[in-house]
Amino acid sequence: QVQLVESGGGSVQAGGSLRLSCAASGYTSSNYCMGWFRQAPGKEREGVAFIRSGAVTPYYADSVKGRFTISRDKAANTVYLQLNSLEPEDTAMYYCAAVFSRSIIWGGCTTTPHLASLYNVWGQGTQVTVSS
Repeated sequence: QVQLVESGGGSVQAGGSLRLSCAASGYTSSNYCMGWFRQAPGKEREGVAFIRSGAVTPYYADSVKGRFTISRDKAANTVYLQLNSLEPEDTAMYYCAAVFSRSIIWGGCTTTPHLASLYNVWGQGTQVTVSS
């Protein structure tokens, strides 16, 4: 059974940085689509950043382009999200998500990776709080 465990959240002041980690276990496939969502109280879940096998360029939501960077350490089976220039509007619970189905990776994850319905494995979430 595939499991995702997030870590690295915390409280920072505006302009600060954090690095979130998502450690994956229980799978051996080289095909993947993984990324991060966030959800603030009273708001819908938002797809933030995504990375998939075979893709050169990650996907980023407009709201985080130029500030957040997603990366993957293959050996550690871990996906990272570097959050720089944080703003109070970035305050949310951040969730790691993954899917390993080839049809989804080369289908929906190619065109609309920010759709939560594509993913069937989720972490428990890590809180990010940015104060002004």
